Amino acid sequence: MLGTRPGSHGPCPEPTCRRRDRPVGPRGYFRTALPPLSCTMGQKKQRASDAKRHQSPSDGTQTPSPKELHLGPPTTLGPTRSIYFSSPEGRPARLGSAFFDQPAVSLARAFLGQILVRRLDDGTELRGRIVETEAYLGPEDEAAHSRGGRQTPRNRGMFMKPGTLYVYLIYGMYFCMNVSSQGDGACVLLRALEPLGGLEAMRQLRHALRKGAAGRALKDRELCNGPSKLCQALAIDRSFDQRDLARDESVWLEQGPPAPSEPAVVAAARVGIGQAGEWAQKPLRFYVQGSPWVSVVDRAAERDTQAGARACSHKDF
Repeated sequence: MLGTRPGSHGPCPEPTCRRRDRPVGPRGYFRTALPPLSCTMGQKKQRASDAKRHQSPSDGTQTPSPKELHLGPPTTLGPTRSIYFSSPEGRPARLGSAFFDQPAVSLARAFLGQILVRRLDDGTELRGRIVETEAYLGPEDEAAHSRGGRQTPRNRGMFMKPGTLYVYLIYGMYFCMNVSSQGDGACVLLRALEPLGGLEAMRQLRHALRKGAAGRALKDRELCNGPSKLCQALAIDRSFDQRDLARDESVWLEQGPPAPSEPAVVAAARVGIGQAGEWAQKPLRFYVQGSPWVSVVDRAAERDTQAGARACSHKDF
């Protein structure tokens, strides 16, 4: 018995259809001719019926077939962030561990403009934009608590993973808050904030903890314009030492809103390290030029910054 050519359309459903086949080749396969008009019309009716099933009965709009559902990109795309945790809708992104994993100098600069948030026990959130920082480079830095590679229970936070808080006491009464960076014993001191939220709570905390001038109300620019003032205003004490700023529930960092233009950053000598020899003069303090919230303004460093900006501008032309 002769077989049917592979790939032929098989038996025709129409009884009146007569296939006109002719043999091709020595193996006896048949080439099937096109079906007559009756078969073609039946197939068209079937396709028309399928198309109607994909129409919406209410407005006549076309519903995509199962294959069409897979065409094109998905309707919603998730955020592709590498350094942020997900945040509640409408809230800025919380900066994660990868943000802190950079050398002290670049981290000190990157902190500028970011938002430090402190949640008190009663749920009140205190918020401030970072406007001034200092970088401490580790064992080589004569002004660092880790100079010479010394490690003690007090400075252990400086040697922990980037993003770990290092909070220490000075003069027996004031606290300073640092954040560890890349490199053993390297960290960044947070020196000043621009208060953004919870100012009255900050004022009360400062009033309760500051010494002297108890009767005078603090101006807004006086709330956080110094490392110890910052800690008083946010109720930061030694209990925050060695906490993870990327994961803690009471204090964290959020990405600041984009600025209309890139702010000028001044690089100046650090404050209060006169016994550090040549390291006392290294420009490792960074602040936003023109910010009224900065603790100490260095006019000479600002002139150098402006001169450098002009030189770069001329170089571009």
